[in-house]
Amino acid sequence: MPAELSENALIVMEKRYLKKDRKGNPVEAPEDLFRRVAMTVAAADRKFDPKADTAKTEEEFFKLMSGLVFMPNSPTLMNAGRHLGQLSACFVLPIEDSIESIFETIKHTAMIHKSGGGTGFSFSRIRPEKDAVFSTRGISSGPVSFMMVFDMATEAIKQGGTRRGANMGILRVDHPDIEKFILIKTDLRNLTNFNISVALTGEFMKALETESSYDLINPRTKKSVKRIAARSVFDLIVQSAWQSGEPGIIFLDNINKANLTPHLGDIEATNPCGEQPLLPYESCNLGSINLSRMVTGGELNRTRLKKTVRAAVHFLDNVIEINKYPLKEIEEMSRCTRKIGLGVMGFADMLILLGIPYDSERCVKTGEEVMTLISETAREASAELGKKRGNFPGFKGSAYDRPETPYMRNATTTTIAPTGTISIIANCSSGVEPLFAVSYVRKVLDGDELVEIHPFFKKMARKKKFFSADLIKTISETGSVQHTEDVPEDLKRLFVTSHDIAPKWHIRIQAAFQNHTDNAVSKTVNFPANATEKDVEDVYRMAYEYGCKGVTIYRYGSRERQVLNIGGDTQKKELTPRFRPVRTYGITERISTGCGKLYVTINSDDAGICEVFAQMGKTGGCASSQIEAAGRLISLALRAGVSVESIVKQIVGIRCPCPIWQNGEMVLSCPDAIGKVIKHFMNLGTDELSHMMGGCPDCGSPLEHEGGCLTCRACGFSRCA
Repeated sequence: MPAELSENALIVMEKRYLKKDRKGNPVEAPEDLFRRVAMTVAAADRKFDPKADTAKTEEEFFKLMSGLVFMPNSPTLMNAGRHLGQLSACFVLPIEDSIESIFETIKHTAMIHKSGGGTGFSFSRIRPEKDAVFSTRGISSGPVSFMMVFDMATEAIKQGGTRRGANMGILRVDHPDIEKFILIKTDLRNLTNFNISVALTGEFMKALETESSYDLINPRTKKSVKRIAARSVFDLIVQSAWQSGEPGIIFLDNINKANLTPHLGDIEATNPCGEQPLLPYESCNLGSINLSRMVTGGELNRTRLKKTVRAAVHFLDNVIEINKYPLKEIEEMSRCTRKIGLGVMGFADMLILLGIPYDSERCVKTGEEVMTLISETAREASAELGKKRGNFPGFKGSAYDRPETPYMRNATTTTIAPTGTISIIANCSSGVEPLFAVSYVRKVLDGDELVEIHPFFKKMARKKKFFSADLIKTISETGSVQHTEDVPEDLKRLFVTSHDIAPKWHIRIQAAFQNHTDNAVSKTVNFPANATEKDVEDVYRMAYEYGCKGVTIYRYGSRERQVLNIGGDTQKKELTPRFRPVRTYGITERISTGCGKLYVTINSDDAGICEVFAQMGKTGGCASSQIEAAGRLISLALRAGVSVESIVKQIVGIRCPCPIWQNGEMVLSCPDAIGKVIKHFMNLGTDELSHMMGGCPDCGSPLEHEGGCLTCRACGFSRCA
């Protein structure tokens, strides 16, 4: 029998996955979707055996999905058995140092985004800004400027009504433009369709360790243009990530040490969330096992897990066979290496069922054991497929090409991806992340708000007889149970959330899974709002020491207003205004008032609107001093956490003796004018405003940070879809 889908799962599937008619009404039920995907993927067996019992395989695949045991990545769920037929989540495209290559890649990017995929690039081969361009006798604009072009192209595709495109932009730390690259997203209006990461080399890490300098290399000439202190660049990365969560970092040498097909080239880039390092034109075909379904009687059901892994490897290999690739080059490379990425979701839920706290040595050991079993079983299953169907074409010369491993169907078999919307469908926690919240407020389509509670907590609270509506409402204000007296200590220990956990445990868990994963692990290291830059630095160094392939961090409240993240502001007693950064960004609008022309400037920092300045066209006098005072107080209130809406409500409507009409509306006074300009600024666009303020652009519910991506568990929106 298919498992019962949660209300959230039904909403997400209807909105984003089910077939629809011309009017947008669903024409299939969730069970029909699972049947459609299972039948389509199982049919690939006939390519290798015309007499294959595909009905049996179809039923096995159907039970995996309808039982919420395993889910493939979203494009497979959406497109299998449909006209588009593009089943891969993401791709890496090459960019060479020529206008022809750059714009050819932009064209290919548009084709991929149109088909529903995401793209990753290394911009490291592009010559630096102001370098010579001999063909035109001009100078180069550098990689960052071309990233802007990619971003605008993505925006155009997105505005055309297709699925949101997502990109990863990577630049080597030894590129001469590295400092400009690091700082590019300190203005949140830049590269809104990109995650960015700095590729750190072993040479750089050695220079950092010895407090020495390293060479910046012009990729055109392959010669050093200058030496720079590793510490200064590292500090810039740390400061920017502390402020805004970006750039992330990848450890390039760690990635290439684990490259199982080095004879085919070095890996320079990853997919948008960083968990899938890929060669140029490779694609990733991912799927995740729901670990919360692998517990029986308080113990890990190893037999069931191994059986599920084998079926999932079979499923993902079939996906490669039936996939309709967006480019011929991608099809050739994907079939050459046949990479698959089997991962997990529901890890935090599994720990609760096993009675293991996330931030504990037992958790680290459990993560190692679970991923060891998955990795070993996945390779065994791939070897068996290789014996039946043939090795992947790039096998000769690969790390597998030795007497003890004569067969391997897939160059890689395991990846830990952010599971975003598929974990909503499976009604489990995301990837290997801890719980985001024990309880939170979900906004529904009619504007009402519903309080969601973790089902395991609800069940345990009722069993221990302390469950109440008031308790759940209290928990939903912060998402955490750690400061709630009614919750027993043993459950506080078990139900820790991402913001309850010390950063070192995030790295320990990431490393535990990375040790047994072919590709990489998508994981966000969460920091409290009061974390320091030194805390971020320590995590970066720890990640490198533990052998991670990359790190993404997020400091609570650094990009969005905290009140919208979980449902309550954990810092509401702290009214000290946040600091003003050296650089802010904004707009200036001229508006007519009864006192004259008023120029209102609104600036933002990484947490949203932070200051308002206003000045009359004529200076001096009482009016100017009052306007300056109003601006200062508004700015102070903004940085102290007072909502923009509350400020606007207070100042719009204030009257003076000299109102005036402008553009069809009455401007009642200078404060009223300031309020109207702020409202204009707030109406720049739903998506941009939501990005600034922290709410989901589709439904306004909390956004969850996972692996460098933003996901709404209420409606399924994903910035990296």
